[in-house]
Amino acid sequence: QVQLVESGGGLVQAGGSLRLSCAASGRTFSSYAMGWFRQAPGKERDFVAAISWSGGSTYYADSVKGRFTISRDNAKNTVYLQMNSLKPEDTAVYYCAAGASIRDLIATMYDYWGQGTQVTVSS
Repeated sequence: QVQLVESGGGLVQAGGSLRLSCAASGRTFSSYAMGWFRQAPGKERDFVAAISWSGGSTYYADSVKGRFTISRDNAKNTVYLQMNSLKPEDTAVYYCAAGASIRDLIATMYDYWGQGTQVTVSS
């Protein structure tokens, strides 16, 4: 069992930055690929980024490539999402998730997910 708790969301102006964190409980954190998803009001939950269990591989949605960076610290059981050059269209609730692989996460197949943190980007 893995429990995930996101933090770091907030209100930021367009062009600004935020760093989201996802703290995981459980001894098996390092065996999971981790990902970030987001859901805007009235829309489906979309894949944002994923990272392999070792941190050696990452994958991003085209909409955030070059602006967002996913990373993890297995010693701290934490995964991060650094978001730069934020745009109003990045406004959403951001969720972290744990899955068997990056491929599974891209296919929105995850085993655990958190409660989400709100990110609002004003124009």
